[in-house]
Order: sequence, then structure tokens, then C-alpha cells
Amino acid sequence: MGGPEIERLIQLFAKVPGLGPRSARRAVLKLLQYPEARMLPLAQAMAAAARAVKHCALCGNLDSVNPCAICADPKRDHTMICVVETVADLWALERSGVHPGLYHVLGGTLSALGGTGPDDLNIRPLLARVQPGDVQEIILALSATVDGAATSHFLTDRLAASGVHVTRVAQGVPIGGALDVLDDGTLATALRARR
Repeated sequence: MGGPEIERLIQLFAKVPGLGPRSARRAVLKLLQYPEARMLPLAQAMAAAARAVKHCALCGNLDSVNPCAICADPKRDHTMICVVETVADLWALERSGVHPGLYHVLGGTLSALGGTGPDDLNIRPLLARVQPGDVQEIILALSATVDGAATSHFLTDRLAASGVHVTRVAQGVPIGGALDVLDDGTLATALRARR
């Protein structure tokens, strides 16, 4: 097909989540058709982001300022921290506009099978954020998996001594979901968490 530069570009694009080799090939082809208008601006934006974007020292979000814009915003409710697994989860909640407080990115969940323990996650900084006494509520917005539940229980135990109120996001029947297609665990959780 093309030279080594094109093959290298396709290989790099194929590593992007959601893109396989065929999608990467199509994306590279479109970029190469208009290099001045598409490829060079993309390369410049990627280089600028690689230089400027860092993890927030307080919450773990990605931003070009530190602390991030969310942590630095005086209009946010600084008494409430929503704990999430990844920056993608933080961004999803932020897009919804429903959380007025701050966030904390763990960087994953505890996993005995995956070999992820408490020291592998961003747990100590969360506990340190709670110590001064300003935080009144920790919202655990972790995945509804065995590892997510284990992480929630671990954090609840570790936060008990601080006196902070620990809550979890609701789980169960999604909006627009039909009961007859949901699994037994989801139905049981929804029924137990009814209000």
C-alpha cells in the first residue's frame, strides 16, 4: 500500500480505543487527502496537548491548569466529592451537569484477579482531602461490578472514621429499560433500592 510512514501512522491510529486496523486505515486516508487542512492542525493540537495537559494534583482530572478548572472554581460545592474510576467517568458526569461539587479520580478499582490493590489507586490523596473536615459528603460513583462493589466497601470502611457521609449512586433499571430484558442482579438491585 503506502510507505513506512503511512504504515506507522495506521499502526498508531489503530491503538486508539474504538479504532481497529480498518477504521485506522480509513482515518489516515482521509487525513492524508487534505494534509494542510486536516493532518497538520491535528498534529499541532496533539503536540500542544501533550505539552500542556497534566493530571490535577488535587483530583486527578486532566487539564492544562493545576489545580484543574473544576477544583479551582469557587462556585463549586467544595463540601461534596464525587469519587469516580477514570477521567472518562468524570467527564461523563460533568457533561450531564448534575454534580455541583468536586471530583476525585481513583484510577481504577480494586481487583484481586487483576492484582490491583489499595496502593495502586489514588486512595491516600482522597483520605487526605477529607481530613481537614470541610468535606461533608463523598459520593461513590463506581461501576456496578464485583470490583466496583469491593472498592466501594473498602472506601466506606476507610472513610468511616472521618465522619463524612458516604453515599453511592443509584443502580437498577435504566430510563427506557424494559424489565423483561434486564438480568436478575439488576432487577434485584433496583427493587432493593426503590424509593
